[in-house]
Formats: sequence, structure tokens, C-alpha cells
Amino acid sequence: MVYVAGALPDIAWRPANPGDSLGWIMSQSLAGQLLLASPSLLDPNFVRTVVLIGIHSEDGAMGVVLNRPSTVTVQDAVPQLEDVVGALDPVYVGGPVQQSSVVFLAEFLEPSLAGTLVLGRIGFPAPDAGVQQLSEGTARSRVFAGHAGWGRGQLDAEIEDGDWITHPAQPQDVFTDVPDELWSSVLTRMGGSYALIARMPLDPSVN
Repeated sequence: MVYVAGALPDIAWRPANPGDSLGWIMSQSLAGQLLLASPSLLDPNFVRTVVLIGIHSEDGAMGVVLNRPSTVTVQDAVPQLEDVVGALDPVYVGGPVQQSSVVFLAEFLEPSLAGTLVLGRIGFPAPDAGVQQLSEGTARSRVFAGHAGWGRGQLDAEIEDGDWITHPAQPQDVFTDVPDELWSSVLTRMGGSYALIARMPLDPSVN
């Protein structure tokens, strides 16, 4: 695994496709939103995951899974980022795409270091941002192995099919200290029938 500051699809380095209409961007872009896997989504890559969408345009979408910390630490996988993230912090499994690449997500003190801002000051670094700059210019940060990606129209179709539940992200979701509880805690926060879903056992045969 190697640190690649720009290890994101090309779509991540621009706010939207130049061909996207402003109306589409304002009405349909899910950037900055959470995707919560519905109980019917049985793909092992995404069962009960919470994904932060970083980019969503007519060309497709990308994001990172927020609630799957691995047993691998930053010092073991990407020691050059120890001073930025924390040596003993886990590397999170960001998704099934390009898992040999590292995706860096942070809350930026200096917005010019961000290539893409997703939620307030939270986003991905510019491709030319150096490790020292990131150490001095970020507050909170996380490292992910790989990311989640969708082709043109794919995510929209999955949402229409009921695979995902969307909800606005909050900074505490991105940097939660209890990732194992994130899926249920966000659904509980949404209330109503979603709070009931949050209490469903992983195995529906268990009462």
C-alpha cells in the first residue's frame, strides 16, 4: 500500500462534469450526503455500511466507507503519514475499488490544500499537497484503503431500487470514535421508521 494524495478517480478533482447543468447539480448531487446501506443490501462489501459521498455528477460517483476500520495501523501501512493522522490510528476500508491505493480525508485548516471540499472544511487534498503541508494544515484526518465508486447512473439506480438510504452528513459522522455504531446511530437520529430499522438484528431470524 502506498500513499497517493491523488488516488481518486478523475471525477474527484472537479466539482462536477462540465456538461452537468446547474439544475442537475443543485437538485441531484449527493456530495456531502451519507449513504446508509438498507437491510436489503446484501453485498458483503457494503452490508450495514455508511458511505460519505465525495463526488456525484452525471459521470458517476465516489465516496468512502466510514465505518469499517481495519486491524492495520497507519504506522504499518503508510508510516509517512504518522505525523498527520496518528501512528496507531487504523486504516479504514474505504471500499472495494483500488484497495492498494490510499485515500486521505481531512478537516482542512487551510482550504487551499483541499482539492475537493465535501462537507464544510472536510474533503480530499489537492494532488500536489505535501505531507508536511497536510500535517500543518489539517485538524482531523483519516486514511482509507480504496474507495467506493459508481459509474454513470449506477448510484441513482441503486437508490431508486431501495439499496441505499440518504441523509445529510455531519462532521461527527465522518470522524466518529465509534464506527461500529455509526449505521444504527444515524438511523436512530433520523427517527420514525428509520429508528426501527436501526434496531433490526443483522440476522432477521433472530428475535
